[in-house]
Amino acid sequence: MTHQHSVSSTATRPLAPTTVGVPIAGGRARRSAAHGLRCFLVTLAFLAGCKQTEKAEPTSTTSSALTPAAKTATVTAGFIYVGSRGDYGYNQAHAEGAKALAALPGVKVREEETVPETVAVQKTMESMINLDGARLLFPTSFGYFDPHILTLAQKYPDVTFLHCGGLYTEGKHPQNVGSYFGYIDEAQYVAGTVAGLTTKTNKLGFVAAKPIPQVLRNVNAYTLGALSVNPKVTLSVIFTGDWALPVKEAEAANSLIDQGADVLTSHVDSPKVVVETAERRGVFSTGYHASQAALAPKGYLTGAEWNWEKVYTDYVTKIQSGVQWPHLVRGGLKEGYVKLSPYGEAVSAEARQKADEAKAGLEAGTLVIFKGPLLSNAGKEVIAAGVSRGQTDIELEKMDYLVQGVNGSLN
Repeated sequence: MTHQHSVSSTATRPLAPTTVGVPIAGGRARRSAAHGLRCFLVTLAFLAGCKQTEKAEPTSTTSSALTPAAKTATVTAGFIYVGSRGDYGYNQAHAEGAKALAALPGVKVREEETVPETVAVQKTMESMINLDGARLLFPTSFGYFDPHILTLAQKYPDVTFLHCGGLYTEGKHPQNVGSYFGYIDEAQYVAGTVAGLTTKTNKLGFVAAKPIPQVLRNVNAYTLGALSVNPKVTLSVIFTGDWALPVKEAEAANSLIDQGADVLTSHVDSPKVVVETAERRGVFSTGYHASQAALAPKGYLTGAEWNWEKVYTDYVTKIQSGVQWPHLVRGGLKEGYVKLSPYGEAVSAEARQKADEAKAGLEAGTLVIFKGPLLSNAGKEVIAAGVSRGQTDIELEKMDYLVQGVNGSLN
């Protein structure tokens, strides 16, 4: 969920989302000069105001930024990405949402890519606020939240900061801050059913970044989806240690294939390397974050995708209408926050049917992914018989195990 840098490819790339406002395409020298000027001006403004803002007053807990008075004004929204917006992964998914938002009447979008999770993101946010007039910011990377968003939220109480990651806590964080995330493990479960009915070796492979709860939910949901239709399946997982390590991702993918895995998936910032490696070696793949179908025309089965277009347009529609926006937003397949990539040609009629049934069950709430009795791959009971943990169950946010059927370790 923290994010990535792009990796070069010889494959044909789909058109990247159109940038609205500050251009990202064009000469690197012009971009660098423009960016340097913006940072210089913001730094001057920051230094000039330091004596007056040494101690920012706490944001009021009784009001939020962009209240009904703003409903008739044009909304300028700033999007900040930690990697390339055309990365076939996490950042591209957000950029596609920004593109949809820019198509709404009365909305202007500004974008900045490849901004590290350091004080650099504070400078970018201040630039968007002071130079572009942005009063709504979507800093999309996990590491932007603390301390960077929290610092500026107190300094600019009339600006709304909405962060991807679900980290907002009522009563603890400023009222002009909110966060959003999606239950993408639902889409991973469905993709797992496709993988389980496509594999010939009954061996699946998963390249993951870090063993944190959000990643473990995806690994486990994918495995449980596969096991629901094929009890003979096992899944091997390799953790690379970080969100964007293309060399290690390639090594992990090749290792899994060498061990017999004939379907690969991943939870890293850009699945590009994993999907291309699978295609080159003649095995199947399912994607993550956005569609990677163009990278693997033969082997791409489906994928778990974010649908940030729904989230972003919902936020701005409320703001334009003067309706109070929610501080914590979560949703899955039913809410339209996540979706499945279209099925590839290699997906059988049986796999399509079973996947469609699983998707319908998740949307209806009749299918619960994590329910007992459920054992970890170490043989420990992690969910007791008769216990069902729905998507909003806080215990799932603490997940620290791999389910039975997964070969791998959290260390």
